[in-house]
Amino acid sequence: MSVPAEFVFEIRANVDAPLVIGQSSQGLRRVIPILGGSVAGPRLNGIVVPGGADWQYVRPDGVLSLEARYTLQADDGTLIMVTNRGMRHGPPDIIEKIGRGEDVPADAYYFRSVAEFEAPIGRHDWLNKALFIGIAERKASAAIVRFHQVK
Repeated sequence: MSVPAEFVFEIRANVDAPLVIGQSSQGLRRVIPILGGSVAGPRLNGIVVPGGADWQYVRPDGVLSLEARYTLQADDGTLIMVTNRGMRHGPPDIIEKIGRGEDVPADAYYFRSVAEFEAPIGRHDWLNKALFIGIAERKASAAIVRFHQVK
């Protein structure tokens, strides 16, 4: 049985260079500042508000685990909080290329997330009432996530 999902919007989050914390009990810890960005799609359009971050660690098995927290501003001015948790992994040579800022095809590695949105009651509260899966890719200065609402 397949799970029905509908594409709702894409977030392009512009990011700064990683702040490398170093090895921790979880693995290699780093923080990626979010500088801003855009939101575009059939159900939501707007911007990514500067000031969020993506807290990451690379597990001992090489899998990148992430939790990004940031804010969107819809075209109508509504602010929407986002908590997006996920993972990225792939062949070592592909992950090394991503680390060097090289573009690689999105289908060459696995990068998925689950997002929780917190919107005020009203026009955008549909975001509070569903599950969203993100299919992501990493560019040199941006993370691109295409969100699908699970029906």
